[in-house]
Amino acid sequence: MADATIADQPTPPVLPGVITLARHGEPALSRKVRLNAPEYGEWWGRYEEGGLKAGQTPPDALLQIARDADVIIASTRRRSIETARAVVGERAFATDPTFIEAPLPPPPWPTWIRMSPKRLGFFARFWWWFFDNHGGQETRKAAEARAGQAADLLIELSDSGQDVLVLAHGFFNWMIADALKKRGLTKLLDQGHSYWSIKRFHRA
Repeated sequence: MADATIADQPTPPVLPGVITLARHGEPALSRKVRLNAPEYGEWWGRYEEGGLKAGQTPPDALLQIARDADVIIASTRRRSIETARAVVGERAFATDPTFIEAPLPPPPWPTWIRMSPKRLGFFARFWWWFFDNHGGQETRKAAEARAGQAADLLIELSDSGQDVLVLAHGFFNWMIADALKKRGLTKLLDQGHSYWSIKRFHRA
């Protein structure tokens, strides 16, 4: 019997890549103010348009992940794009509005209540999540559907054997992470929600 040719040999299976979700760096807009709910809505609008605070250096671990990544995606927000540029240098990356942050409409509070943007952001998220306070912006249901679409895209890329890095936003990254877990992926690392933090997933 003749020896099998190279063409007869079985093709080795493609191993899934790793999906990394990274939060952007610290934005330039100061949080050292006290605002009422309508003022917070204006502040958040400026936050959404702004870039990063100067003088930051991405963590070495994130730089290494970027070097190893086959696909790099940023959201279309300026702070995400500037984060990507800080991480990848002159290397090309994609931008996709699918990965923008979930909205933060101000809570329906009287104007005499004033607090920091950080605390107001917490309550804005609470009202958006539990009471559907969307103010005509994206609803929780719509954002969850978008997170599922993002997760499906990332899984498709990683299942082709590519390591994928997303440089986007804290809460929506968490929503994508939840969608990835529901689709059966395993969490390898979770650094929380701080600036530059990462979450990593892999299909077992």
